Amino acid sequence: MTLVMGIVNVTPDSFSDGGRYLDPDVALAHARSLRAQGADLLDIGGESTRPGAERVASRVEQQRVLPVVEALASEGAVVSIDTMNASTAAAAVRAGARLVNDVSGGLSDPEMLAAVAETDVDIALGHWRGPSSEMYARADYADVGREVAAELEERVGAAVAAGIAPTRIVLDPGIGFGKRGVQNWRTLNALPALGALGYRVLVGTSRKRFLADALGDDADLARRDLATAVTSVLAARAGVWAVRVHDVPTTRDALAVARAWEA
Repeated sequence: MTLVMGIVNVTPDSFSDGGRYLDPDVALAHARSLRAQGADLLDIGGESTRPGAERVASRVEQQRVLPVVEALASEGAVVSIDTMNASTAAAAVRAGARLVNDVSGGLSDPEMLAAVAETDVDIALGHWRGPSSEMYARADYADVGREVAAELEERVGAAVAAGIAPTRIVLDPGIGFGKRGVQNWRTLNALPALGALGYRVLVGTSRKRFLADALGDDADLARRDLATAVTSVLAARAGVWAVRVHDVPTTRDALAVARAWEA
């Protein structure tokens, strides 16, 4: 069964909800609400990765996320830390995180893979071709699905060489990261081939620009959430392990309907 990962952005500038949950207490309340709505995992991030975003100091990132991670973990929630910084990943694991979600696949911080290897937690390796400040500079593909899979296999090799067991690895095709418009749809169409590599797959399409482009210029968040739920169902049919979403109830309902249909 495909799991639902709820997004908690403890940031002032995330593309969808930046600033709404910057206060740790507000972020914690939001995370608890997502859990009550059925989120299987909670992904806590303190640095925006929207196109054009600038990096923040790991000290600032940790001030944002660690109180939230520690509180949720103490309540029994399964917590993921969304970070590209090895020091933040290590601190979050000490606070109770069970998954490190690195959208850069360990490329942004050369210490990341070694830091995770020293723990017993899992790592999600995202497909990434460069920082958010130059998000689309390398969005040039001959066969995007094949290239994403090949580049993620390279990251798996690096992770295993660092001492991370293959069973601890999750792959994320990086929808929206270094991919424009139709490249995202082609990457999603290639999910079965990515899953055939033998690793769990995490997909995050939630509220992203390519969904709005498919819907038209007037697509508000509610319509993007519905589109996210549709892509979540299609990803589940492709066998993905988890989908990462802002709006948990809509996606959970869509997955439940799909399961009833298939049964």
